[in-house]
Amino acid sequence: MCDNEIIDMSSASLLENCDECGDQNVKNKRKSNGQTPIIIVGSKAPLSDIEDFEDGMTTPSSPVGAAGDKEKQQQPQTEKTSSDPISQSIGNFGRWQFLLTFLLSLVNFPCTFHIFSPTFEGASRDFWCARPEGFRDLPVDLWKNLSGIFSVVSDGKVKYDPCTIKDMPLPIHNYTDVSVTFSNESVPRKKCLHWEYDSSGFGETIISEWDLVCENQQLNNLAEMMFLLGVAVGGLASGFFSDRLGRKKTLMVSLLLQIVLGLGIAFAPLLSVYLVLRALLGFVCVSVVFSGFVLCMELVGGKWLTISGVSYLFPLPIAYIVISGIAYYIKDWRNLQIAITVPAVPFLALWWILPESPRWLLTMGRVEETFEVLEEAARVNKITLPANTHKLLKQSISKVESTEAPKVGLGDLFRTPRIRKISLVLYIVWFSVYLIYYGVVLNLSSLGGNIYINSIISGAVEFPAIAISIVFLLKMGRRWPLCLTIVGAGLACLLTVLVPEENFNWLTITFAMIGKFCISSSNVVMPVYTAELFPTIMRNLGVGSSNVPAGVALMLVPYLWNLADMSAKMPMAVLGTCGVIGGAAVLLLPETDNLADTLNDIE
Repeated sequence: MCDNEIIDMSSASLLENCDECGDQNVKNKRKSNGQTPIIIVGSKAPLSDIEDFEDGMTTPSSPVGAAGDKEKQQQPQTEKTSSDPISQSIGNFGRWQFLLTFLLSLVNFPCTFHIFSPTFEGASRDFWCARPEGFRDLPVDLWKNLSGIFSVVSDGKVKYDPCTIKDMPLPIHNYTDVSVTFSNESVPRKKCLHWEYDSSGFGETIISEWDLVCENQQLNNLAEMMFLLGVAVGGLASGFFSDRLGRKKTLMVSLLLQIVLGLGIAFAPLLSVYLVLRALLGFVCVSVVFSGFVLCMELVGGKWLTISGVSYLFPLPIAYIVISGIAYYIKDWRNLQIAITVPAVPFLALWWILPESPRWLLTMGRVEETFEVLEEAARVNKITLPANTHKLLKQSISKVESTEAPKVGLGDLFRTPRIRKISLVLYIVWFSVYLIYYGVVLNLSSLGGNIYINSIISGAVEFPAIAISIVFLLKMGRRWPLCLTIVGAGLACLLTVLVPEENFNWLTITFAMIGKFCISSSNVVMPVYTAELFPTIMRNLGVGSSNVPAGVALMLVPYLWNLADMSAKMPMAVLGTCGVIGGAAVLLLPETDNLADTLNDIE
């Protein structure tokens, strides 16, 4: 009989681990290299390198008091368990871990607010060339008929051109003369320089304040792209700062900068200042999310790596719903910006609540500080630390130093045929998932219908998508769930193309929300699968490099709906095609049973 059993998190199966079983490949499968992968937002629940997926399951996951602690200390310890002194000392999950991971998940609220804010702050609406002095009391429809330029579009409808106006001599006192004299097509025209906006659905927006219409229309897309550019760059850089400064410091500094930049945007006097501040805000927002996520993952062990990592993302859909309610009552974009920034202020108190990551402290060789954190965790979890905790911590440092992973470079991602295939296919998958996810989330106003209701529905469908992803990760593997959810999202987007434009907008939104449900699940499974596919020596590099095509997708999202000028169905058709291609590409990847340490293990 085997002495111990370890839960294999990649297949959720029980593997025997003992010398009598003769399975030396299971015992001591891997050694941690002490690094933490860089994860992108939305980055949903990747597993840290500092622990294997099976890690910590040889110890009780819940403290049971002093008697239980004595029994636990008397249990024979596998070598794998001794390589994880954190979980061995305080357990995989308890009251301490629950309280801290819950608080950390809440920092997602202000970050999600800022990501989603352009949906309301830059909402498109009806506009027309401004009425000159003396025409201010003229009804808008009459003014359009008198001064506007109209054309017949492909579907036979008459379209008003708000960017051009008839070149009428002013002042004019007889409206009848205007309509008769200037109704001929030969009337000279001129570009409109000032506009008026429909204020029935929104108050002042960045579009109406800075006239981001007609020739300046692309500046609105640029404003959104600047934030997403900051997200893409911040996704690559946040791991660097977090590994060197610590998780807590990176989180708190980023949180403070988020508040300062968020308030600065609300008072931006110029569009250029707004663009720069939005880019910086995107950088620090993703740093808040990533450093909080890494700290969350480094407080738990065993199967709770997956559960806590996914649960960390539950505030996202709630935030979508909350900001919809805030934006419904606060119409002016500057006041809305203040309203979504201020809720982050109470989180500054986390400086006195959150500990530094004990795993990061240990990799830095700071044994005494690690021990202090473990003492506090044991007190809250109502357990007693093992008597040899100090010894285990020091042994862990010696082991990490003696087994330090060799340096790898970008070229190693393409050095062998198998790892090259994995890298290239994952780039396609990450690009597809991010393009579809943010293409739907950030363009809800382009789908038609009520933008507030669409946003609430979008948030609501993400709840079950995140929850079901936990089941996928624990019970059903990675490859087929990821393939089917991406393809499902693509097919749902393609089905919107078949919906007639008249009187069937509800059906378009239904298919779009089905696509949102599927791609939300993909967005959770994908980073976990990616972290498992790369060997330990290059897992940071592999996950980080996958952020590059994801960042490209993020920067393309604001311009996606420009394709609607060619055809109203074109944007969703592009998303659907990417979904089918990205989902099919997943089938080129292997299923993950065990984590690999080296390239030789992959080959």
